[in-house]
Order: sequence, then structure tokens, then C-alpha cells
Amino acid sequence: MWSELRRIGRDADSGGYRRHAWTGADADCRNWFQEQAEARGLVYETDRNGNQWAWLGGPPPASVGGTPTPASVGGTPTPASGGGTGNVSASGRSTPGAPAVGDAVVTGSHLDSVPDGGAFDGPLGVVSAFAALDELRRRGAEFTRPFAITNFADEEGARFGLACVGSRLAAGQLTREQAYALRDADGVCLPEAMEAAGLDPGTIGADPERLARVGAFVELHVEQGRALDVSGDPVGIASAIWPHGRWRFDFRGEANHAGTTRLADRRDPMPTYAETVLAARREAELAGAVATFGKVSVEPNGVNAIPSLVRGWLDSRAADQAVLDAVVSAIEQAAKDRAERDGVDLAVVRESFTPVVEFGHALRDEIGRLLGGRVPLLGTGAGHDAGILSAAVPTAMLFVRNPTGVSHSPAEYAAEDDCVAGVLALADVLEGLACR
Repeated sequence: MWSELRRIGRDADSGGYRRHAWTGADADCRNWFQEQAEARGLVYETDRNGNQWAWLGGPPPASVGGTPTPASVGGTPTPASGGGTGNVSASGRSTPGAPAVGDAVVTGSHLDSVPDGGAFDGPLGVVSAFAALDELRRRGAEFTRPFAITNFADEEGARFGLACVGSRLAAGQLTREQAYALRDADGVCLPEAMEAAGLDPGTIGADPERLARVGAFVELHVEQGRALDVSGDPVGIASAIWPHGRWRFDFRGEANHAGTTRLADRRDPMPTYAETVLAARREAELAGAVATFGKVSVEPNGVNAIPSLVRGWLDSRAADQAVLDAVVSAIEQAAKDRAERDGVDLAVVRESFTPVVEFGHALRDEIGRLLGGRVPLLGTGAGHDAGILSAAVPTAMLFVRNPTGVSHSPAEYAAEDDCVAGVLALADVLEGLACR
């Protein structure tokens, strides 16, 4: 599976991946997901928001914009009752004793990437989900709860600037109107991109009926840091996700000739922006937080022209809400002070925000017990679909060791032995949660 995915969307020059939502590379990844589901006799469907699901024991009732496709192996369709008429073995056989609605155990992650991202962020969780099911079938495990593997759409937000679009829509944290307003750098709006990819954007929106069937969602992910490398553990359990958000800073000045305009006569927004970048680093260091200006747009973007507009995007995260609020407020104040000195107009817009996610202790502790109680707990500053869904369903996360500590880069890495350890840990968890 890993070798099949490795080639999709990889840039020959950078070695990184460009699997942006609703592009050709994304379509190839989505086709791969469907092929993996059908090869295992799972019931495949795409929900109203473009998220992919592969069900064992029957999918939920077909939602608007998403039609289940019963997969078959050897010509025999997998049961797809959707109502839960019996327990289901890993091989797809039904047995008496139906679980209640809301008992489904789901695992998975995402397949899209940031620009020139690494191979593991997202795909490791999807590959490991299919591999864990293979392992449970090898063990002869008998499922007593419905089970599904999922690939959430547009998790990274690389194309439209908002992370976790698929899960945010499903959880009702992003409205249809807000989603329709999202545009990429070429001016293509989200509905246009989805329609070009063969989906119906008219159906997107909250999906409470589907989420109501989920009793637990467990996401495996490569660690985005080196805590496990330091502790010597191949696998960890997430404790919480830091609060984080994205803010757009618009610095508006006056376009003019770079060679003929005296410095004293300029309303140049670039120095204002530069001072704000330095202020972000300074304030984050003082508070023990992180703050990054990683994306910038300049107009008219000419070598011999003073900019009329510099637009920069701030990503900031901290261990608690109070610290994050203080850091962002200090950055805004520094930007305002410098803008006044430079004769530049400033506007700040919060484009997204996710509060702290403390993963439910009951599920987290149960996973720790299933893994023998020797797995470390890790906090993380990175956002995930599991964090978005936590407001609607019980969620948890497993991390696999990344010895480089590098993420969102081609240097991102996990050793094969650690990846296998992650698969076995996920299989143990799924067996404990879904095979009672």
C-alpha cells in the first residue's frame, strides 16, 4: 500500500507532495482508497461533504450526495444493512445481537498534503487503518460493532486556506455559506472545485445523522515532534490539542515607483509587515507559544514597485487559551503601532479558530489499558480531524514515532518497524473497542 501511494502527487524537484484538495493528485488518492475498500469487501461510500467511508457490517443510511457502493469479493456482496441486524466478523459474516445506533468504531485520517509536504502526515493513518483490519482478519477477530475506515477531505487546507474542511462541515463547524465563500489562489471557489471533481456541492453541510452512528473515532498519525524519540517509545497516545487559529493581516499603503519616491514620502506596507513578523517571533518566545507567518501575498508584486498591499497569514498556537489570546493581542498591537508610524492602514481578520481539545479521558484511558498501560501521553500543537470531531463523538489519537521531529516537509519520516508497531497498536485498540 505504501509503495502504491508513494508515487501519487510527488514533485520531482522538491521530493515533497502536492496532494491538494480536489486536484488530480487528490483524485488519484481517493481512487486508491476506494480500491483498497473494495479489495477487502467493504461497503464504500462518499458522504455529502466528500469524505470517504469504507464500512464493515453495513454503512449508515445513504446521505444526500453520498451513495453506498456494496463492494464484493468473489462475487458475494458484503452485508450492507445499515441498521445493524447482527454482529459482524472481520470476514464480513453476520451474527446475532445487533449493536445500537452510535456504536460504530471508526478509524482513519486524511490523504491530502500541504505544499511539498511529507509522505506520512495523514496517509500513515489511512494505510495503518487498512493494515490493522488485515491484522484483525489474520487473528480471526469477530466484530460485535460496526466498523469503518475513513479519509476526510481537505484536512490540510492547502488549497482554500482553511484546515479540516471535510470534518468541519460534517460536524457543523463550517456552514455551507462559509464553505461557498472559500477560494483558492486562482480564484476558484470550493463548490466549483468539488463539482469539477464530480461531486455535488449543493449537498454539503452538517451531517449529524452520520456522526450519531459513531461511538468512537481513533486517528493514528505520525508524531509532529520528537517527544517519542526522546522517550524511546514507538507509539504514544494524544492527551490534548493546543488551541490554535489563523489570522489574516492586511497592510495597505500606496503603490509608487521604487526608484523615484523618497523614503520620507513613502507609505510602504512592507516594513510594517516585516516588523510584525519579528514581533510575532518575539511575543511567542516570551510566552512559550508558537507564532508563524508562513504565507504572504504582495500587490502589485513588482521588483521596482512599492507595494500597495501586503497580506500575511499568522498561525499561532499555545498550551492554553489565555496565553494564545495574549500572544495574538500583542502581535496585533505591535502591527498597529508600526502601521501608524508608517502611514499604513491595517485590518486583521480571524479566518479560523479551534479551541483546546482535551481528548475524553474515558476513551483515552481505555486505549491505554488496551495497550498495557505503558504508552506515554503527548500533547500536540497540531490540529487534526479527531480534534474537530471531538465535539460530536468520542475521539482519541495514537502517534507513531518520528525520529527527525520534522513535519510538513519531505524530511518527515517514520521507520518501518515503528509503523508496524503503530499498526499492531491500532489493531489491539480496535479489537478491544469493536470486537467484544
